[in-house]
Amino acid sequence: MATDRLGDLEQEAWEGFLRAHERLWRAMEAGLAPLNVSMAEYSVLSLLYSAGPEGRRMSYLAQRRLMSSGGFTRLADRLESRGLIERRRSPVDGRAFDAVLTTDGRALMRKARRRHHSDLRELFFDRLDDDDLRRLADIWARLDPTVDTDRGDDA
Repeated sequence: MATDRLGDLEQEAWEGFLRAHERLWRAMEAGLAPLNVSMAEYSVLSLLYSAGPEGRRMSYLAQRRLMSSGGFTRLADRLESRGLIERRRSPVDGRAFDAVLTTDGRALMRKARRRHHSDLRELFFDRLDDDDLRRLADIWARLDPTVDTDRGDDA
């Protein structure tokens, strides 16, 4: 039965998630600050870095960042004005645009990834064992509405 109050365990779990998220986000953002990269920018640059020279559709990047198209366009404008990405008309759909990392963007990402991965290990991975990480990965999958959780262990 739904109530207007969370149970003690629910409250503890939710507050713990929020505190951990805020603490980790701030610490990782501080690690990237000397490179003049925010976490939002890093996440987009990281998607483009892994995409390679083909880049990614702008709409895909906005969707992955859970941003409105207008908000994402402003972020992309900032990255483009700094010379880190360029936008190209999609060869598949002439109405759409793809974003691609520039040479400067790739160089920045190599530095940012080293720092970010080092921070992730220090702040997160080194504090958990493999069983903890497996449990977390399972929890995140169960909370993701795009993941089919009814598929069983055989899938």
